[in-house]
Amino acid sequence: MTVHRIVSPIDGSVVAERELATDSQIENVLAAAERARTTWRSTPIEERARLCEAMVQYLERNINVIAPEITAQMGRPIRYTPNEILRGAQERARYMMSIAGTSLADLSVPHVDGFTKFIRREPVGTVLIVAPWNYPYLTAINSMIPALMAGNTVIMKHASQTLLCAERFSEACAAAGFPDGVFQHVHASHGSVEKMIGDARINFVVFTGSVQGGAAMERAAVGRFIGVGTELGGKDPSYVRADCDLALAISENVDGAFFNSGQSCCAIERIYVHDSVYDAFVEGFVDLTRQYVLGNPLNENTTIGPMVNAGAAEFVRQQVSAAIAAGATALVDESHFAAAEAGTAYMGPTVLTNVNHAMHVMREESFGAVIGIMRVGSDDEAVRLMNDSPYGLTASIWTQDATTAQSLGDRIETGTVFMNRCDYVDPTLVWTGVKDTGSGIALSQLGYNAYTRPKSFHLKLNS
Repeated sequence: MTVHRIVSPIDGSVVAERELATDSQIENVLAAAERARTTWRSTPIEERARLCEAMVQYLERNINVIAPEITAQMGRPIRYTPNEILRGAQERARYMMSIAGTSLADLSVPHVDGFTKFIRREPVGTVLIVAPWNYPYLTAINSMIPALMAGNTVIMKHASQTLLCAERFSEACAAAGFPDGVFQHVHASHGSVEKMIGDARINFVVFTGSVQGGAAMERAAVGRFIGVGTELGGKDPSYVRADCDLALAISENVDGAFFNSGQSCCAIERIYVHDSVYDAFVEGFVDLTRQYVLGNPLNENTTIGPMVNAGAAEFVRQQVSAAIAAGATALVDESHFAAAEAGTAYMGPTVLTNVNHAMHVMREESFGAVIGIMRVGSDDEAVRLMNDSPYGLTASIWTQDATTAQSLGDRIETGTVFMNRCDYVDPTLVWTGVKDTGSGIALSQLGYNAYTRPKSFHLKLNS
């Protein structure tokens, strides 16, 4: 028996202990999902939507319990955690439910007399969702809702730091009245997940996490001929043009860089500022960053909490130290924040200037509370630097010229182009990336494609 302990980044206390599933327990989960497939796929979309809505309502009703649980597990300030459930329910889950009917409808083809022809979307079968800890409900909903609405059974394995979230999803589905086996969760080791992916009863895998983790998922699926949807690393850039709304650019870039302690898939991780507004932007950015309150995330006045663990904070501290040794200047560092403490998960927001692309902090994913700001002289220089990355999830452009923003966006290697916005997931638009960010496609009407396979009907009528 292997026991996993969830250790809180707040104070090192043990939030919960859970036994990891044995081979026989995982076999029971796989068998239950297999048994439920036929009935669930034949369940009308309207009934699937009714059950999913009841599940979402359960999460909303229990937000006062779930929110502090999120904070205890991964450290986000309690003043922000309820919004994860509200956004997940109101923006993503309900939108994806609302478009299911049209997104899953048969596709018509040109009519030919004497024939009935169409393309039907069928569920792939059983979907394994390996969910991350940084937004444990939002990211899971991205795949859970369309997978279920498309008629698939779902097995969720949540990140080891946020195991309780998977249990809450199971509770919500049970309270909603889902049939047995349609949604299940497992607490499993990496080795067990690898075995599950190799099992013929798993038909699609969704993974959000590191590049190394995504590569492991794809290796486990080799020879299975199943889809593996991945959202992996990011080093999302921001470009502040000369014609920006400076106050807006400052406030939104600070929030985009440091919300959730920078632990967001689409957090801003590097900023390029046109020379003509560079000094004013940096001054305003520094002033606003110094207003953060680092501390215990269970306190309502805390605006930035600890990172997920001391190891994650140490990784970022090493990036900062290496950059400073190579010539970078820290305009804001941990010395400004009383609660910051070396060797702990409490790391204060750090603002670096005099940075360049020879430094790891400008090219390697940080996933933490640090930002590097570079001066640029032109759009062309900004685009070249923005593309100088192995990743491509989002990129933001701060300008009052929408035509130029679209033109620059066409040249930037990224999954989403923002203008005067950042660090936001719009469920009406497809969520995807390029390069080492992975091959996953989520949300929007395209988000249903991964959870279905096309079947052609070619019916010749009697003459």
